[in-house]
Amino acid sequence: MAVAGCGSHTAQVVDRGGATVAVANVLATVEWSRTLDAVSTARVVINPDGDCCGRLGRVTSWRNRLVIFRDGKYVWDGPITNISWTLSGIELSAKDILAWLDRRVVHETKAFTDVDLMDVAEWLIDDGFRPDDPGHAIEVIGPAGVTGSRSYTQDIGQTGDWLRQLAEAGLDYTAIGPKILLLPETFMQSVGRLSDADLPDGLEVAEDGDSLITRWIVAGSDDSGVLGDAGGMDPFYGLHERYVEQTEITDSRSAQESARARQRTSASVPVFIDTQEVTISPEAAVDVPSLVPGWSLDVTSAETCRKVTQRLKIVGVKVSETGGDENTAGRESVQVQVAASGAETA
Repeated sequence: MAVAGCGSHTAQVVDRGGATVAVANVLATVEWSRTLDAVSTARVVINPDGDCCGRLGRVTSWRNRLVIFRDGKYVWDGPITNISWTLSGIELSAKDILAWLDRRVVHETKAFTDVDLMDVAEWLIDDGFRPDDPGHAIEVIGPAGVTGSRSYTQDIGQTGDWLRQLAEAGLDYTAIGPKILLLPETFMQSVGRLSDADLPDGLEVAEDGDSLITRWIVAGSDDSGVLGDAGGMDPFYGLHERYVEQTEITDSRSAQESARARQRTSASVPVFIDTQEVTISPEAAVDVPSLVPGWSLDVTSAETCRKVTQRLKIVGVKVSETGGDENTAGRESVQVQVAASGAETA
């Protein structure tokens, strides 16, 4: 059985062409994260020695990638976006491969009619990278189960924004290195379990009341003039309405499907469990590299007044280590955020 353990990190700076620019076996600080339906980040502080300093002086944003290993296992990879050189070392900040899509536009006018939204997401990603591909891959875990019609116009809108709109209509995505994972919103496969014994310093259970919407109205493109409507007054929560425009939607059925998907995930107040700054016990029955947003954890907690025994979706992971040296690993903190929404309880 896998356990979290106490990890030690190393890093590499890799050129866009694949050559290794520098290797950092000792990190003063390292932080890396994984995020559902969003761009994740990483940061390292390196105290260079010997020839490493000269190599790190040539590091360039967007040309070079930061690659992070935990106990020798590959856990994070993405383009360096900010660099700070000081007398004591160098700080590198990076974002995962999805950050490129926020700097890309649609390169081809394209219309989809009554297709699974996963097909649309695949096309958007491939189109975004087509003119200049840093080396991406797509893995589809399963169909979204939501069909619709979408239309995109060349040079209109950022690809990352279009992908986030699809995620609000029935699918999830996350990045692990160069691979972009596309998952149905209802995917609930567990990769481990957590109990109060695995969280010796406690945890926080919170409700996000701002996310509650009981009725959605989705408007399509101006030319189509279509509206989709789902939900209504809830006998428990009352009426909470939201209107959104999705200009890529071209027919009434697609607008209706989008409204239903949104209403399904927001019809009850989402419950989040956050380990905050707490270190998960090294004996916890989880494999840290397997903590991927979109997968789930079985969580049992009775320590707070809000008791939880439920399979919950991972929505965020953050791992950090500080204070290590050549002979001793630093102090590691593994934080995970899981959530239940209307999609999970359904």
